Amino acid sequence: MVFHVMLVPTLGCPSNCSYCWSSEVDSDLMSIETVEEVVKWLKNFRDDTVTFTFHGGEPLLAGFDFYKKALPLIKKGLEHLKPALALQTNLWNLTPEMAELFSEYNIPIGSSIDGPEELNNYQRGEGYYKKTMKGYEIAKSHNLKVSFICTFTSHSINYKEDILNYFIENGLTLKLHPSLPSMRDENPEEWALSPEEYGELLVYLLDQYLEHMDEIEIMNIDNLAKSVFRRRGTVCTFVDCMGDTFAIGPDGSIYPCYRFVGMLEYVMGNVYDHPTMDDLAKSQPWKLLQEFKEYVDVECKKCTYIKFCRGGCPYNALAITDAEVEGVDPHCTAYKRIFKEITDRATVEMLSGSGMVGNSKRNKNSIMSLMLKGS
Repeated sequence: MVFHVMLVPTLGCPSNCSYCWSSEVDSDLMSIETVEEVVKWLKNFRDDTVTFTFHGGEPLLAGFDFYKKALPLIKKGLEHLKPALALQTNLWNLTPEMAELFSEYNIPIGSSIDGPEELNNYQRGEGYYKKTMKGYEIAKSHNLKVSFICTFTSHSINYKEDILNYFIENGLTLKLHPSLPSMRDENPEEWALSPEEYGELLVYLLDQYLEHMDEIEIMNIDNLAKSVFRRRGTVCTFVDCMGDTFAIGPDGSIYPCYRFVGMLEYVMGNVYDHPTMDDLAKSQPWKLLQEFKEYVDVECKKCTYIKFCRGGCPYNALAITDAEVEGVDPHCTAYKRIFKEITDRATVEMLSGSGMVGNSKRNKNSIMSLMLKGS
């Protein structure tokens, strides 16, 4: 797991997605002084290279002047850590001026679209689709790489073929996200995708990916296949993330992850105090996530996939238990389903010889080719 710091300039957001769990009306904006303190804090915090992701809410609400100052502060102030930069945004507020700046710093962009316009707007609000696509066109015109998170809900799972075809036909990179219960929502289960449905969806996408690998990139399937091949998780959902991932809220508060930002009980410290790793480890949120890690070590020790699953995401687990460590990620059933599917298919390929590198009869889009993709 690489060192990852998520900067959340605001929890405010102009959109109103039905299943959202990360926005907050009237949220403050991060000041440039807070960014300066982040840089001071991290100068001697640890020696690893670091990736910064601007997240939200909607991070572009911070405005052009904020990024014009913040980006060079981070790149120059932490030059010894070789900082990489990324951005997660709905693209509504992207201007040509901003896009030019982000292009200068080679910033990849993640955005969100749930499929065809009518379906997307049903879940994310009227007008969402056109506003995001307008921003997408600006990003493309400045040669910015954009990938899209597609949130599958209890509603949209019924249209999975339409959604996949939409992404293929429009040449869009797909990153799948299952709708989750929220710690903030009064009706957290309304849009949530069941573990069984999620498992079926992952297998469906695996099958389709093997047929259409030349036409689309499905980031989740790539990562799942690599996890099986390398015998370790390759994204934060499937690793012990505590100590390698932090999120900074608008006021400089430090959280374990962006999903917890704004929840005061998960504040670990503040960048203005320049805490050490030992200081953060004394906080209650750190202890809670450490408890989750130890729980996984005991409860999942006989699971075939523990090394490359690690119980899934702690936030997902805590969201359904009122912040008590009483179980693993509720999508455990789905993870087992797709990990078994990939493992079994790879085994069959290897035993038959069809997955061997150099085999002239090898299927171009075999499981093994998927595992080795990008290696």
